[in-house]
Amino acid sequence: MLSAHSMCVLICKYTGALIMYYFKESMVADMDNEDISKRQQLELHFPMMENAEYQKAQNREIRLGEEEGLDVSIYSKPEYNWLQMEQMRMGLKDKVDVSVFADPAYSYETMRQIRLSLYVNLDILPYVERGFSDDELEEIRSALQSRLPLDKWLTDGMCAPQIREIRIGLCEQMDVSAYASPKYNWMQMQEIRLGLEKKLNVSLYASNLYSHFQMREIRLGLEAGLDVSSYCGLVHSATDMKEMRRKLIDGTATAAESEAPKAEAGTEKDKKSYYDPYRKKEFVISIEDNGNRAYAYIPWLPGNVVTKEDIYYDLERREIVFGIKHDAIAELIDKRRMNEKVLIAEGIPAQKGKDGWFEFFVRLDLPRIPAPLPDGGVDYVNIEAFEMVEENEKIAVYHPAEKGTYGKNIYGESIHGENGSDLKRLRGEGFIIAPDGVTYISRMNGKFEYTGGRIIITNMMVVREDVTAVTGRLEVDGSVYVVGSIYSGGYIKASGDIIIEYNVEAARLIAGGNVMIKKGSCSKGDCFIEAGGEVSGSFFEAANITAGGNVKANYIMKSNINTMGKVIVSGSKGMLLGGRTCTVRGVDTYNLGNKNHLRTLLEVGRTELYEKKMAEYSVNREKVLSDITSLRDEWEKILQAPFARERIPENLRWKVYATLEAKNRELAEMDAEASKLFNMTEQFIIDPVSVRGKAYEGSVIVINGIKYALPGEVGRVAFKLRNKKVVMTTL
Repeated sequence: MLSAHSMCVLICKYTGALIMYYFKESMVADMDNEDISKRQQLELHFPMMENAEYQKAQNREIRLGEEEGLDVSIYSKPEYNWLQMEQMRMGLKDKVDVSVFADPAYSYETMRQIRLSLYVNLDILPYVERGFSDDELEEIRSALQSRLPLDKWLTDGMCAPQIREIRIGLCEQMDVSAYASPKYNWMQMQEIRLGLEKKLNVSLYASNLYSHFQMREIRLGLEAGLDVSSYCGLVHSATDMKEMRRKLIDGTATAAESEAPKAEAGTEKDKKSYYDPYRKKEFVISIEDNGNRAYAYIPWLPGNVVTKEDIYYDLERREIVFGIKHDAIAELIDKRRMNEKVLIAEGIPAQKGKDGWFEFFVRLDLPRIPAPLPDGGVDYVNIEAFEMVEENEKIAVYHPAEKGTYGKNIYGESIHGENGSDLKRLRGEGFIIAPDGVTYISRMNGKFEYTGGRIIITNMMVVREDVTAVTGRLEVDGSVYVVGSIYSGGYIKASGDIIIEYNVEAARLIAGGNVMIKKGSCSKGDCFIEAGGEVSGSFFEAANITAGGNVKANYIMKSNINTMGKVIVSGSKGMLLGGRTCTVRGVDTYNLGNKNHLRTLLEVGRTELYEKKMAEYSVNREKVLSDITSLRDEWEKILQAPFARERIPENLRWKVYATLEAKNRELAEMDAEASKLFNMTEQFIIDPVSVRGKAYEGSVIVINGIKYALPGEVGRVAFKLRNKKVVMTTL
């Protein structure tokens, strides 16, 4: 059963704010003294009864949000009723910023209007702050969404029916200045608008001193072509005006009959010329969606009888000729669907052509990040690190953009359909484009990568046996994938990546890219790994690692690590124990050291590798700077030679300038990279060493050369540099 408030809202939406007011007052008048406390239920917002059903509805909204994977914490609060919760859940589901309307003071309908406005990037909060109610906000949102200049005419205090009349007038491209004023109530506005719609001289009755009943009588007289000056005056009541209008109509009809030739009674002509002065024909046809839709609205008024002929006549007058829904018009009239907006004509929208797209025949969705284990560690074993392709294998086909299709609006006008957009050709290496210009074919057997819109196919050697000293040295211009393990004496050098399916013992691995050892490395200090990129594996024991990127594992024990990146040890059982770890970007581990106080040394920030990198930068910078200086000096000598300016070819000038520009750009990039590296090692670095579990005595942390020895066992701490001291803070 609907509450009193819900009934009021429904009545207001269909018959206007005035009826809602009388409905509310009549209910209050019927109350007994003992029920007078229930009057609060008739105010603008009605508090819901907090009974079992109410709480059940709240819990249902929270449960639905959790099932949809939403952050329900924003609305799972008792101050929100279930309808408010529903609006916030729908907003979270549609990925809008629900914090904009997450306020218990907003009714659920106000929340709904704000949510709907966010879908189309409209801001209606200023109107909420101005005090406009739910129905008023709906009219405002509809006008703004149609890009109508409503703000020019909107004033505080206007009710929803008033705003609606202004909106309809703007939709019809009328001069709403004749009635868009708070001095008119909505019914007076409607009479003036109906007159403007039928091209009448509304100035004869556009005065707020006339009641809307008086305005109607004058308007009906003007529609009938009468001289209304005889009764167009404030001294006449609406009833008097009606009588005088009828007499004028009767007089006009009598005069027409006396002048017209006599016709046989009962003929079809007589039936068509009959005019019923007591019948009202009040309806509105509004055009929306840029001329693609037409809606009919017949208000409920005593004696208002609209026929199909009236609708078709108005459609013809407006030159609406396409997409007319005859069944909808018949249902509108036959079933008397009053106070309801009915679609009666609809065009065919233009369709934008489909954009061009690439169809790939290799997998692009390989998980680049290993899956997490239950203890928080990382599953390096089951990760698929790459996709292999064979020579002459089709790897992609481009499907060109399609042309748009034309549409037609309700006026019968063609609407241009925008063509789809084509994509640029894929760039990269290791493939060719077939003569058809759209098929991409692998040029070699190798590893396939698709990053940043580029296809990279590099040579990959697949070793389907264990690598040992017997296997010999493997040196590959590309990547290497070892299906087995690497044992004592194994040696691999690759310009690309090295992926080991199982274990590594005593061996040397040198990679220009990444090194991944799925199981891990266990040796007696005679395993050496060098990588230009990242080094990862399930574990490293007594390994010697030098890397340009991060070093990742589930535990690292008694290893010597030098990296320009970060050392990351995952999982609740993970630990960084013993050895020496030198990292520029910091350490993130669960446990550091152990209960036996095994010495574990961490050096963070400006390490030996950092100093070496900065020294290389200085040498390279001097070289580039020397090249720029030499080029400029030689060019100046050429320009100063007699008649040189006239004899130097233009293309040579551009080559010299382009070379200088390239060298200057190279120098700027080097300076930016060095500056970034320097700033990263400053004392303001955030949590350079994070221990999410326990850190034990015996651990030594050195940040930018400043040393700190941990005196005892601590938990969940971070070590950072502050005022040239290493300090310990709680995570």
